[in-house]
Amino acid sequence: MKIKMWLASVMLGCSSMLTNAAVDIDKQAPDFSLTNTQGEQVSLADFKGKTVILEWTNHLCPYVQKHYNSENMQDLQKSYTDEDVVWLTIISSAPGKQGHVSAAEAVKLTEDRNASPSHVLFDESGEVGKMYAAKTTPHMYIIDDSGMLRYAGAIDSIKSANPADIAKADNYVKMGMTSLASGEELQYKKTAPYGCSIKYKS
Repeated sequence: MKIKMWLASVMLGCSSMLTNAAVDIDKQAPDFSLTNTQGEQVSLADFKGKTVILEWTNHLCPYVQKHYNSENMQDLQKSYTDEDVVWLTIISSAPGKQGHVSAAEAVKLTEDRNASPSHVLFDESGEVGKMYAAKTTPHMYIIDDSGMLRYAGAIDSIKSANPADIAKADNYVKMGMTSLASGEELQYKKTAPYGCSIKYKS
């Protein structure tokens, strides 16, 4: 009986480690499928051959508000989606937790903020967020057109909720995308994300 209990404990621990395993830079980004605001299933694999940017968000987080109220996030979205880059905004806030919204509320938020992601996706279980080791809102990722994860981390270099800091910061997303476009190695491949903790399901 003790051996069985020990084995069960080991298996549970392994499962937990897999669930929370961080993705590796310069390795294939793990596929996922989530529902968008229209009730459609959207998979990373749908965008094979395209560069994809992932943005974890929580509209009530002051760090997210910093980048949306200043229109910094919208400018990035428009700039890259105009270049045929896919921008996936992901909400991992669980039901009853801060930042959780219905599909209708997400649509209204997108319209009110003049945002232009390719899709807003719901990750209520937190499975995809944990698969990508997403910790904060915002938390940004760049996946190149071969499906390789090239960047994971903060949106920029100044960890504050003050919009005045945006102009003074190094924007890691812009820098990464510029390097990819020119075929150069990214200067920053992984940085420490900053913002509000993601409100995962307990």
